[in-house]
Amino acid sequence: MAEAAPRRATYADLEAVPEHLVAEIVDGVLETHPRPRPRHVAAASRLSGELEPPFGLGRGGPGGWIFMTEPELHLGPHVVAPDVAGWRIERMRTEPETAYIETPPDWVCEILSPSTAGLDRGPKRRIYAEAGIPYLWLLDLAGGVLESFTLTAGQWLLTGTAARGESVAAPPFDAVPFPLDDLFPFASPEA
Repeated sequence: MAEAAPRRATYADLEAVPEHLVAEIVDGVLETHPRPRPRHVAAASRLSGELEPPFGLGRGGPGGWIFMTEPELHLGPHVVAPDVAGWRIERMRTEPETAYIETPPDWVCEILSPSTAGLDRGPKRRIYAEAGIPYLWLLDLAGGVLESFTLTAGQWLLTGTAARGESVAAPPFDAVPFPLDDLFPFASPEA
């Protein structure tokens, strides 16, 4: 007798997840993990704070972007929530009428943590490529490294890295570099 196909997660499954967990639907599977630790949330806030003035508001930079932290994205059958995402203003001139967004962003940043690194580097990176998102940053807080990728012919090309003590000048935000160390408000656990 043939085995029944595994049940695909639904949006109702996602809505039923307790609020103390983050939930996403990836490849039909409900993925849950704990809410991010304070250093993770602080890094996302600081990254948004670095990018918003020059790229969102045009203060000292080109402007033309909208940034959101943890937006709920519906990318085909997948429901994902990157740590930070950005859209060029011409692609999102009006606020979506739903709590989720179906327009793929032009850039996403995932902040890696032990509970999410495999998902972020694996299936979510593939999903972002399939959605045609042109730029992806992966920020490894434990390693103190930011990797930037550009989507080229459907594949991610590593276009640069920045380590602690260096400046970030990575596409699409290379016009206004900032110190990577500014994303680390807390002393490292080794200090």
